[in-house]
Amino acid sequence: MAQWDKLRQLSVNYTQQLHELYDRDGLPMDVRHYLAAWIEKQEWQRAARDNDLAMVLFQVLLENLDIQHSRFVQEESFLQQHNIRRYKQNFQRYQDEPCALANTILWFLEKEKEILNSASLAEQVQSLHVEQEAMETSCQQDLERKMAGLRNDVQCLEHAMICLEEQQDEFDFKYQTHKMEAVVDEALKKEQIKVLQLLVNRLNECRKSTLSDLSKLLDRAEDLINLLVKKELVEWQRRQQKSCIGAPDNVCLDQLEKWFTCMAVCLFQVREFLNKMEELVEKVSYGNDPIKAQKPGLHRKTDSLLKALLKSSFVVETQPSMPQGKGPLVLRTNVQFSVKTRLLVKFLELNHTMKVDVSMDREAPLTKGYRRFNVLGTKTKALNMAESQSGGMVADFRHLTLKEQKSGGGGKGVSDISLSVTEELHIIYFTTVFELKGFSVELQASSLPVTIISNSSQQQSAWASVLWFNMLSQDPKDIRFFANTPAAPWPQFAEMLSWQFLSATKRGLNDAQLEMIAVKLFGKQQNYNSCKVAWSKFCKENGPDTFWVWFDGILMMVKTYLEDIWREGLIMGFVSKGKEKFLLKKMKRGTFLLRFSESVIGGITFSWVEINSIGEPDIKTVQPFTKVDLSQIPFHEIIRNYQILEADNVPENPLLYLYPNTPKDEAFGKFYSEKSGDDSPYIKYIKTKLMFVSKETRTGSSSSTVIAGSLSP
Repeated sequence: MAQWDKLRQLSVNYTQQLHELYDRDGLPMDVRHYLAAWIEKQEWQRAARDNDLAMVLFQVLLENLDIQHSRFVQEESFLQQHNIRRYKQNFQRYQDEPCALANTILWFLEKEKEILNSASLAEQVQSLHVEQEAMETSCQQDLERKMAGLRNDVQCLEHAMICLEEQQDEFDFKYQTHKMEAVVDEALKKEQIKVLQLLVNRLNECRKSTLSDLSKLLDRAEDLINLLVKKELVEWQRRQQKSCIGAPDNVCLDQLEKWFTCMAVCLFQVREFLNKMEELVEKVSYGNDPIKAQKPGLHRKTDSLLKALLKSSFVVETQPSMPQGKGPLVLRTNVQFSVKTRLLVKFLELNHTMKVDVSMDREAPLTKGYRRFNVLGTKTKALNMAESQSGGMVADFRHLTLKEQKSGGGGKGVSDISLSVTEELHIIYFTTVFELKGFSVELQASSLPVTIISNSSQQQSAWASVLWFNMLSQDPKDIRFFANTPAAPWPQFAEMLSWQFLSATKRGLNDAQLEMIAVKLFGKQQNYNSCKVAWSKFCKENGPDTFWVWFDGILMMVKTYLEDIWREGLIMGFVSKGKEKFLLKKMKRGTFLLRFSESVIGGITFSWVEINSIGEPDIKTVQPFTKVDLSQIPFHEIIRNYQILEADNVPENPLLYLYPNTPKDEAFGKFYSEKSGDDSPYIKYIKTKLMFVSKETRTGSSSSTVIAGSLSP
C-alpha cells in the first residue's frame, strides 16, 4: 500500500499529527495528495545532492501541477483551480535552487514515516494487551496536542537552520570568489555585485523569517510552561496533599515527567539554534543584521523559560513517613523515616550526577517555644533511575532521623503565640544543582509540613493536625497555619472522614452514616452544607472527649478487628440510639443491627427486636464490646454464638436477621470458624462471656433494654 494511503487510514490521534505536519507552506497537503503516487516514486534523497536531477524533478512537478489544473478546469472545480495555480507560483521560487525543493519534500516524507512508525508501535503494544493508562481528560489531550505541535515546530526550525546555513555558504562562496577574481570589466563587475546583493537580500529575509519563527516558538513554549507549572503541577500538588490523608487520587508523575522533559528538550534545542546563529554571524554579517539585534533578547527569554521550568521540575514524590506511623507527615524524633524526591526533567546523561542535600526549617517562624531539629543519617544522595520503578530520576532517602536541637530560649521578635507540639509544623528542604550543556541552575524542593513528636502517645493528635492542614490549607508552606486555625466546612470535613475509612478498609462512609455524624456535631438540621467544625471541637491536645478521639477509636477498632465485615457492608456503624430504635421497632422479632458506641471509645454493640407479652416490639441492646473482647474472639463468632437466658428458659441466640431482613448465617456464614460447639477454639470465651441474663422487669410496655453480662456456671 502506498505511504499516503496508509497515512489516511490512521486513527484520529495520528491524522492530527499529519495535519500539524502539513500546516505550513513547505509542501501543501493538496499537492501531496493529488501527486502522491508520483512523489513517492522519485529519488528525492539523490536529488537533494544532484542539481541536474533536482531540476528535472522540479520541471516535472510543475508539469504535473498543470495537468492537475486542467483536470479541475474540466471538472469546473473553481476553488481547486485557484489553489493549484497558487501552489505552482509558490514553487517557482525554487527555480534557482531545485535541490532545496528536493530536500524539503524529502523531509516531509521522512516525517510521514515517523508518524507511521509511531502508529505501528502503538498497534503492537495493543496487540500484546499492555494495560493502557486511564482515559486522559480533554484538557490533557489538548496539552498533548500542543506538545506535539511544539515538537513539530522545533523540527521545522531545525530544517530552517540547515537551509539558512546553506544560503549563507552560497553567498559567502560567491562573495569570496568575487573578491579573488578582481574583475576589471565594469559591466560584469556590476552584474556580479547585483547577484551578490540579491543573495544577501535573500539571506537577510531568511534570517528575519527564522528569528520570527523562533520568537513565535518561544511564545508558545511560554504558554505551555505556564499551563504546566501553574495548572497541571499545582493540581498534582493538591492531589498529593489529599492522597496523604486518604483520598484515592492519582498522584503518578509519569505524564508530568513526559511533558516537562519534552519542554526542556525543546528549549535546549532552541539554545543550540541561537548558538548556531552566533556562529553564522561570526562568519557573515552586514549592516542592520537582524541576528545581532534580536538574538540577545531571544537568548535571555529562552534561559528564563528554561530556568522557570527546571525550578518547578524538582518535587517531593513521596512525602516523609515512618514505617510504623499512623500516616505520612507524622515523624518521631530518633525514629527513622523515608522520603523520595524526583526530577521531572529526565536526561540520561544526568543519571547519578546530581547530588541532593537535605536540611530542616530554613524559614522557621519566630514563635514562642518553636523547636528546631537537625537531620541525621544519609543526608546526600544522587538522583538516579535505578530506585524508581518507572525509570524516573529520583533520590530515595530511606534512613533519615531527626534530633531536637538544644533550646536557646526566645529572642527578639519572637511571637507570643504558643502552639502545642502537634500543632507545630516543620518543613524538610531538598537542594540540588542542574548543570547541562553550559546551563546551570540551583533547584529546591520542600516537603509538605510535618508534625514532629517525641513519643507514641502523641500520634493521634499529630495525625489530626495533618488531616486538618491538608484538608484546608491551600498554601503547602504555611507553617503558621495553627496560629489562626480555620474551621472546616461540613462537605470537606465529611469527605475527609470517609477517606479515613476508605484508605484503612477499602470502604468509605455512606450518606446515612455521615448524616449521623453531622447530627452528633450540629444537631438535627435541614441541610449541613453551611455548617462548620471548629478545630477545637475536632481535636485539641489533652482533650479526652474530642470528636477525633471518638472517631479514631472506632476507625482503629474497625481496621484491626472488623475490616472484613465492615467491607462487606454488614456494619451500619454510625447510627444514633434514636435512629436505631426507629429502624428496629417496625421489624420482626430477631432483627438486629450493629452500631458503634457513642459513649465507649472504640466500642461496638448490637441491638435486636424482642416481642413483649402484649405483642409490642421491645428493643434490647448489649453492652459494647471493645478491643479487650475482640482480641480474644472475632466479632462474627460473638454474633454466631451469642445467647441469652431468661428465667428458666433454655438459652437461645436472639440474633436472627441482620437489618433489614438478611438471615444471620447468610450474612456472616462465610466468616465463621469451621469448628463449632465444644470444638470451637473460642469455647472458653463463649462459655464465660456470651451467656447473658436479662435484668429486664417485664411491665408490658415497649422499651429499649441494655443486657448486662453475667458469667454462666
